[in-house]
Amino acid sequence: MERYWNEEIETMSREDMKKLQDERLVAQVKHVYENVEYYRNLMDEKGVKPEDIKSTEDLHKLPFLSKADLRDAYPYGLLAKPLSKCVRIQSTSGTTGRRVVAFYTQHDIDLWEDCCARAITAAGGTNEDVCQVCYGYGLFTGGPGLNGGSHKVGCLTLPMSSGNTERQIQFMRDLGSTILCCTPSYAAYIGETLHDMGFTPDDIKLKAGIFGAEPWTEEMRCSIEKSLGIKAYDIYGLTETSGPGVSFECSEQTGMHINEDHFIPEIINPETEEVLPEGEVGELVFTSITKEAFPLLRYRTRDLCVLSRKKCSCGRTLIKMSKPMGRSDDMLIIRGVNVFPSQIETVLIEQGYSPNYLIEVDRVNNSDTLDISVEMTPEQLSDKVKDMQDKEKELAGAIRTMLGISPKVHLVSPKSITRSEGKAVRVIDRRKLHD
Repeated sequence: MERYWNEEIETMSREDMKKLQDERLVAQVKHVYENVEYYRNLMDEKGVKPEDIKSTEDLHKLPFLSKADLRDAYPYGLLAKPLSKCVRIQSTSGTTGRRVVAFYTQHDIDLWEDCCARAITAAGGTNEDVCQVCYGYGLFTGGPGLNGGSHKVGCLTLPMSSGNTERQIQFMRDLGSTILCCTPSYAAYIGETLHDMGFTPDDIKLKAGIFGAEPWTEEMRCSIEKSLGIKAYDIYGLTETSGPGVSFECSEQTGMHINEDHFIPEIINPETEEVLPEGEVGELVFTSITKEAFPLLRYRTRDLCVLSRKKCSCGRTLIKMSKPMGRSDDMLIIRGVNVFPSQIETVLIEQGYSPNYLIEVDRVNNSDTLDISVEMTPEQLSDKVKDMQDKEKELAGAIRTMLGISPKVHLVSPKSITRSEGKAVRVIDRRKLHD
């Protein structure tokens, strides 16, 4: 029997949800136009007034916002409430350009934590659970979001943050943690460390994991589920729209339900900006219809995915988004071919390798090079040079079949690629340094 955090909203009819979205959108556009000069100027340039927006059908009339706008308006240019009404900021973990700073009223935090509570409940969480939060705390939204959601559900909350993995496992065992929240790469590392410490999934009580903040494949999901003895759920969010909890997986695990009472999704062609129909792959765009301090209208996420209203066995009627298939700006174009790291990861796991790898792209004599370092498991190590060369050749062939271009594969010893306790660094593109 599927449990809901807010059954009325999560199982609401399409007609009632549309009515709620229409009302909230109209009010939000007026709020933003009257209080955010930056966005008012964008609307004026486009010749759009708040009274032109009467329902979600008029959403396409509004201008887009991008990360570049957020950087241009830093720090206070998109603030829609007086600072005296704001109680917190969170910030992106981005390393380029100005950081993006998002503001929250207490009401914004309550709604955000409510979204995270829905995700925890969908993963089977109740007030009987012990929820271990190993996302980073501080400016990063992962820790604070799931921490607040866990409190709302009534779980005993372990605010561990990331790092000190042996201590994480000790607490997990001593306190009987049942739900783990962290990045998928850190979950994989916890599973690896558990094994190295001589334990098996039978030595812990975990039943579910809520993993997000970075791309991960179905193959990686299976690997984590096996190493920790859990069911692994995906969660999605952006600092710009509040943080994790914008969408979440249910027991069916065929996509993430979007909290449509707070966020209206669209899929657009990233080149032409044309709105695409349901079922088409394109760039995900969100409009926040309940945020007070930092409400973004038509924010371009750069994540590529598909939306679906196919009936879900969990009973939720909220629209689903697929796992992001990559990003319209982070996609690598190598020798004219579109390459997503997730494609390479899929091949590695299918071939029995660990999900610890590093992709290095460079340009030598005006030609792109693709080098992939892949960690072996202890069982795959061999003293014979020919064995290693054969394995590298075989893996390079499998990757070439997937991508259509030939990489150079380097098999490296176990644990030689630096582990990440936050978002994993999977790609180094040196061409950007030369161009």
